[in-house]
Amino acid sequence: MAGLKTIIALSFVLAIGFLLVILSSALYANYYPLLVVATYILAPLPNAVCARCSSPDDFIDGSGNGVLDFGRFLTGFFVVMGIALPALLAHSGIIVVPAMVMSIIGGLLIYGTIISFTMFFQEESDF
Repeated sequence: MAGLKTIIALSFVLAIGFLLVILSSALYANYYPLLVVATYILAPLPNAVCARCSSPDDFIDGSGNGVLDFGRFLTGFFVVMGIALPALLAHSGIIVVPAMVMSIIGGLLIYGTIISFTMFFQEESDF
């Protein structure tokens, strides 16, 4: 059971992640690293939607694995895109390397916080 300390710790880590991404944009006067925030916020959505759609009936467990795998694939795609996009922008010279590093670390903190939040506050159904 997660409590108030868990919520405070997760919000602190999330704030540090957003701070790093915003500073990677503001310090170098180039706002392309903010695209990382969109990819990490969109990353858990396909997994959640496909997990919900994979088994509409609670009594049948054998169907829907393809939908669940597709959701995991899209989630992995967004996570890799959140890492690869700043690297691509830095390689092409659009952003500088310190902005890339700050953006990747901040994005991973954001995504890690979202995953930790869903793990700590997941409802368990007993029947």
